[in-house]
Amino acid sequence: MKVLVTGAAGFIGMHVSQILLARGDQVVGLDNLNDYYSPQLKDDRLERLTPKPGFSFVKMDVADREGIAKLFAEHRFDRVVHLAAQAGVRYSIENPHAYIDSNIVGFTNILEGCRHNGVLHLAYASSSSVYGGNTLMPFSEHHSVDHPISLYAATKKANELMAHTYSHLFGLPTTGLRFFTVYGPWGRPDMALFLFTKAIIEGSTSATTRRFS
Repeated sequence: MKVLVTGAAGFIGMHVSQILLARGDQVVGLDNLNDYYSPQLKDDRLERLTPKPGFSFVKMDVADREGIAKLFAEHRFDRVVHLAAQAGVRYSIENPHAYIDSNIVGFTNILEGCRHNGVLHLAYASSSSVYGGNTLMPFSEHHSVDHPISLYAATKKANELMAHTYSHLFGLPTTGLRFFTVYGPWGRPDMALFLFTKAIIEGSTSATTRRFS
């Protein structure tokens, strides 16, 4: 089976790619290697994938409409795991266009690629941020998510609606995963676990206070 993994140089993308390769799938990893956090970390993750049989890497932005269309037409993927996105809640206040380009335009390009090239299933990353102002606990996929409190959350809610529409109109099976804080080996250095651990080691509270105040 041939699988496209977008965001393959990311924390989740690297691990997903490793698992798919281990079970014998062909994996095409796609990433734009942007500098939202250390590009060196992304390169280091890729070094764990590139020597493996069955893996190939394409450096491309999902917002590249023509490039994505060409990639889908060339490879005829069986399934797609779409993890590429502009991450970060606070950064969406500073740079909203990055979220529209990657999370809205990019997701549309992925949906269109799946629609026109016989993809059997699309799994994509949504976010716990879609729960927004919801106060019901514990969270449930049956709860209303109509009150996002960041542009990042709004783009992820939009992704869910877009995927639902493509499933309804074109019979494309889609599965959205509302990730909460993810952590583990090779994780993102800007996530809470790493920030707290760094502060504990350094005996400092200033970094975490600034981050979460």
